[in-house]
Amino acid sequence: MSHLVVRRAVSADLKAAAELGAEIVRLHHATDPKRFFMLDDVEAGYAMWLSHEVQRPEAVVLVAELEGAVVGYAYGAIEERDWGILADTHGALHDICVAASARRKGVGRALMRAMIAELRALGAPQILLRAMVQNQAAQRLATEFGFRPTMLEMTLDTQTDR
Repeated sequence: MSHLVVRRAVSADLKAAAELGAEIVRLHHATDPKRFFMLDDVEAGYAMWLSHEVQRPEAVVLVAELEGAVVGYAYGAIEERDWGILADTHGALHDICVAASARRKGVGRALMRAMIAELRALGAPQILLRAMVQNQAAQRLATEFGFRPTMLEMTLDTQTDR
């Protein structure tokens, strides 16, 4: 049986984590290119952003390893009161991504479990996450952990004729 380890990311993990983060960007952009941006070198952008996030005490960057290889990544943070979304201080689970080769092996569940524990340890009284409407797998995983739907984002493209 494969040995799965979930841990806080270190600098040496950022390239692999950024590659997984870039998969999220590509999936979102491919699903709705008018809503989700795409950059030429999204991996480099993600790696730069993650290099800052691993330093922030209120941020959590996790990686999952199988047989010593990074096969999953998660990012969350403690967010202050946000009047725009009417949320008091909370944990925000922003990203979970598992490499295609490691799916259906419990990696996503392990990352979710670890991220919830990390955000709770940082004092999160509740945790919010957003999942793309089309991403039924992410929604099922969140539901398994007790998340419930509370909001639905809707987008209007104002640059197109109706």
